[in-house]
Amino acid sequence: MAVSRARLASDPKPEEAVVRVATYTRISTDEDHQPYSLASQTERLGAYVTSQPGWERRKEFTDQMSGATLERPGLERALAEAKAGRFDLLLVYRVDRLARTVRGLAQILDELDRAGVAFRSATEPFDTSTPAGRMMVQMLGVFAEFERATLVDRVIAGMERKASTGAWPGGFRPFGYVPDPATGFLVVKEDEAPVVALIFALYANKRLGSRAIANELNRRGHKTRLGKPWSHTSVLTVLTNRSYIGEIFFRGHYHKAPHPPLVDEDIFTTAQAILEERGDNPSVRRSNSSDYLLTGLIVCDRCGKRFVGAAAHGNKYRYPYYVCFSRQRYGTHECPQDRLRAEEMEERLIESLVKTLQRTDVLEEAVSRWAAQQGKDKPKLEKELAAADRQIRKAESALDRYFNAFESGSMTEATCASRVQKLAAEIAALGARRNELADELSDAAPDVPDENDLVELREELLSALEAGDHAQRKALLATLVAEIRVKDRSWIQPIFRVPIFRPPSGLVAPAGFEPAIYTLRG
Repeated sequence: MAVSRARLASDPKPEEAVVRVATYTRISTDEDHQPYSLASQTERLGAYVTSQPGWERRKEFTDQMSGATLERPGLERALAEAKAGRFDLLLVYRVDRLARTVRGLAQILDELDRAGVAFRSATEPFDTSTPAGRMMVQMLGVFAEFERATLVDRVIAGMERKASTGAWPGGFRPFGYVPDPATGFLVVKEDEAPVVALIFALYANKRLGSRAIANELNRRGHKTRLGKPWSHTSVLTVLTNRSYIGEIFFRGHYHKAPHPPLVDEDIFTTAQAILEERGDNPSVRRSNSSDYLLTGLIVCDRCGKRFVGAAAHGNKYRYPYYVCFSRQRYGTHECPQDRLRAEEMEERLIESLVKTLQRTDVLEEAVSRWAAQQGKDKPKLEKELAAADRQIRKAESALDRYFNAFESGSMTEATCASRVQKLAAEIAALGARRNELADELSDAAPDVPDENDLVELREELLSALEAGDHAQRKALLATLVAEIRVKDRSWIQPIFRVPIFRPPSGLVAPAGFEPAIYTLRG
């Protein structure tokens, strides 16, 4: 016989029905480094149940994994049996054994509430059948989440202390060095150090540019720290790194370090002056991406990378063009794709777009395809949303394991700090994507426009393309153009989207820029 939530607010009388209790225990990793082992939790919960009149333990659930995730076998079985009405109260030793995030705790309590099951902690007195009790549980969840956040602060504080002594605080090591596990200081990596000296010599003494240096390093067979070909950006990263003159950077400050410098301070200063003069220093260089209307829209059919805006400079004029990212970064041996003159490319694209918008039959066909697609995308979005949730939980679980390992002393700050930063960034990116998917699923589907709507839409778009300023035209093209695929100068195919609809529905693929009329010459 089930017992109501109200009855659990006070001790049941012995004559009344027994309160069926289920216990839940959890540890994160191995029992040797846990303040409350599974055996200890089980024993104390058993004693607590025995001390309560009319209580009888019927079920025991346990997990050995992070409390940051709700995908735990024991917890899932406990919630399933709660819904089946097999117990009346779920008992834990501490709230943080159930969940270590406020969101997770609230979700579990909501499921228990819907199942008519009460919740208690053996060491934290509150009654979830009352508003004050539920508030106390949520406050304890806040403190559990706060505890995890303070671990991050402690890791960062430890990294700051290490950097202040000249030790390597963690993260990606500078090319040419490796951290010494015994001391924490950087030591020279003999197979990489000569390349650092070569880069500075080519830049400061021979005055080669960063791209020319990258090409020379690749010609000689040198690879970056990750085993990839050198690019101008990886060369610039070396040229601006003060680790090579015996300093350590962390959170906006440079600290003197005992590791041996790889270049002379004079040649480093000379290199910085050249960087400033050429405008190669990323910290002072202004982005000119706004000059290009089609940034991020052009796709190389050879290597799959996007085209980026670039420019060549003559004696009097600047010649902007679009170039494949692989060719721009690694040279033509990585991708021999043609370069495309920016002005001509943009003119031909707008001309093709205007012609497409004037074809009512093409727009109506796109609308029909979109209408047929309605409803088919929902299962796909739901599946992707579920996958994002799983990835977030997995990353949070991994993050919690690092925190527990650091807190127990089995892992140092230097060992876990870099991974903690990566996981935090991964969780943030996954959370943003999850919110996008949730918004798409929650949006109401727009009405299918009729012919008059399409005519009005076309007129507004044409007017904006002709009369809008540069920023407006760029934003409009980003809305109207799904992508532009390029095999070479003679084969360029844009794919437009009808802007009323969300991609990938409503795509319009014209025949392309007809080679006989719109051949692009670079």
